[in-house]
Amino acid sequence: MRIVPGILVAAAAVLFAVRASAADPPVVPDTGNATIRAKAGPSEIVVTTTTRLAGAIHSVTWGGKEFIDSADHGRQLQSACSFDAGAGPHFHAEAYNPTEAGSRLDGDGPTSTSRLLYLKAADRDLLTATRMAFWLDPKEKSEGHPARNTTRLSDHLVAKHVTIGCKQYPHAIDYRMTFTVPPGEKHKYAQFEALTGYMPAEFEAFWALDPKTAALRPLTDGPGEQELPVILATATGSHAMGAWSPDRPTAGGPRYGRFRFKDEKVVKWNCVFRTNDPVAIPAGNYTYRVFVAVGSLDTVRTTLAGLAKEGAGRKE
Repeated sequence: MRIVPGILVAAAAVLFAVRASAADPPVVPDTGNATIRAKAGPSEIVVTTTTRLAGAIHSVTWGGKEFIDSADHGRQLQSACSFDAGAGPHFHAEAYNPTEAGSRLDGDGPTSTSRLLYLKAADRDLLTATRMAFWLDPKEKSEGHPARNTTRLSDHLVAKHVTIGCKQYPHAIDYRMTFTVPPGEKHKYAQFEALTGYMPAEFEAFWALDPKTAALRPLTDGPGEQELPVILATATGSHAMGAWSPDRPTAGGPRYGRFRFKDEKVVKWNCVFRTNDPVAIPAGNYTYRVFVAVGSLDTVRTTLAGLAKEGAGRKE
């Protein structure tokens, strides 16, 4: 059985936006545990979600290696968004921060404040919809900045459709996500972390990929963002993960970031989009697409460059 692609992401987000605002709570799936898999070169790519993380991706393995750290409820392959929440120019990324996998207080515990609303997995396809928790409890602060949310559970939703393999690229994971911003909220600025991957510290080498030439150049620790896609790899290049978005570049993105958290012994990459409006950004759906490549450094390089050359998934 194959899941119908594309439109289901937006449709699920709309459906569950209505349910999330209704008096009766939505019917939650019995489990958030699911696995999809597909052959990629000498190994399989295996993607796993868990109930603990409200259906967010807990694990990606290939070639005998785990690519995701997943120590708490923030270190996954997941999506999140942040808003100014009426604070004007004083934007702080975690102050109003709906997060797919759960909240900071969920820690390394067995449950998530986020609510999984829908999950379907078949063969190499995964579809979920989640009502996201705020990263901060209303009484918490992040880097001295108080939370601007007044509840632990937001009315923001994210739906995703994940497919392992794309055309002749078995090492590509096609990842489509739709954020639903609820009506009634007034934000002039929105930051959509369409996708981020928190990875074990052994993925210590940071690389930038020029999609036009398929050339790599080393990156410093930063942290920082750039227009070129980012790849994180082991020192030998035997294992790597990187991302590229086919969405047309605008002033708002995509931008690719890389981060090394030495004390926490974790590294991360992300793909970010931003939008603003002098009055208020519109409520509704914001849809993005990201290709994640998993394999050796050279395989990730050629996969992302090949997809970019073809303009895979790009809308004119």
